[in-house]
Amino acid sequence: MKIMQISLFLENKPGRLSVPCKVLSEAGVNIVTLSLADTQQFGILRLIVKEPLRAKAALEQAGCVVNLTEVVAIEVPDEPGGLARVLEAMDQRKINVEYMYAFTFRGQQDRAVLVFRFEDPDHAITQLQAAGIANVIAPVELYERMRK
Repeated sequence: MKIMQISLFLENKPGRLSVPCKVLSEAGVNIVTLSLADTQQFGILRLIVKEPLRAKAALEQAGCVVNLTEVVAIEVPDEPGGLARVLEAMDQRKINVEYMYAFTFRGQQDRAVLVFRFEDPDHAITQLQAAGIANVIAPVELYERMRK
């Protein structure tokens, strides 16, 4: 139920963001979602892709330094309070969030996917399920939903 996320450091200069995107495009790897955080000197690009090992190999071959990290994706209704309910359960269970980002998709129901990085993803999943947050998404399920 954990998803592999690709992370890479990018120098904070024009044109640096396009390099990994072009490499993945040429490798035929589609980006499901991404997040970019910055400082004055560099940025951290975090990507969810369907084939993380293939993406990692292509990026490394292009000279990028790549890290794979386990993250947890949780689906919630895309409505006021969707995120708040999940965070409240985390607060009650004392689950610390290192970082998170979100994306939405439209289908029969409007849904949002919250991507969380926890210190101990397995423990967080267990605690969330014990709190009744049963909508942790497996990688295959996430990729299938994104195709619709």
